[in-house]
Amino acid sequence: VTVIDPETADDVEELAELLFKAREKKGMTKEKALDLARGDPNFYGTLMMQRGDAHGMVSGACHTTADTMRPALQIIKTAPGFSLVSSIFFMLLPEQVYVYGDCAINVTPNADQLGNIAASSAVTAKAFGIEPRVALLSYSTGESGKGAQIELVKEATGVAKRITGNSVPIEGPIQFDAAVDPEVAKVKVKHASEVAGKATVCVFPDLNTGNNTYKAVQQASGCIAMGPIMQGLRKPVNDLSRGCTIDDIVNTVVITCIQAIGASS
Repeated sequence: VTVIDPETADDVEELAELLFKAREKKGMTKEKALDLARGDPNFYGTLMMQRGDAHGMVSGACHTTADTMRPALQIIKTAPGFSLVSSIFFMLLPEQVYVYGDCAINVTPNADQLGNIAASSAVTAKAFGIEPRVALLSYSTGESGKGAQIELVKEATGVAKRITGNSVPIEGPIQFDAAVDPEVAKVKVKHASEVAGKATVCVFPDLNTGNNTYKAVQQASGCIAMGPIMQGLRKPVNDLSRGCTIDDIVNTVVITCIQAIGASS
């Protein structure tokens, strides 16, 4: 294992020059770039990715989420076709693994952002061998209700279908029970649907709903909730909790490697 200390690394000035050129129009100076490349491991690691020396990065054990993600947002930026960085959790329930998003990043996404979250979540699910059947959740199913929140989910569903080129089954708005329970789906969803009753990816309308739902399911079922896993970046960067365990670190590194393989292909 090669251990690199940015403060003494031979290539720190070269990476600083890369940062300066990438952010010069945003007011970056050569002196500031050198300070960041040498003094902030997150910037150093992100610049290694940008230069092609690394395929992914895991941080956060000693840094805030903002400190981990800021360099990636400034330098790596979003993947082609996507305009938003979001997150998912893998919910390891006894009967199957579900993908829940976004449960950690975007507080009140608009329709375009919610559609991006749904499309990114489908890509993430597929990268991990989960057939994506995407449900955009709401308090109403289909045309049974009216309201601004329902209209937002309807619009987001259209955005997600457009981003994915209709290559992924996507349904919305739909209630959680109709999305995951085949018997409920028979009652609530009257049209033919590849998602109703068999959703694998559940996209929540806002962070309040998503964060509380994943925690409620985790606590009520005792299942493992693995995440948050960041998605939508051109190259993968994942954020650990500052209270993370060794197992958390290992699992997140493995997930990042799988994401890197998907990004390169």
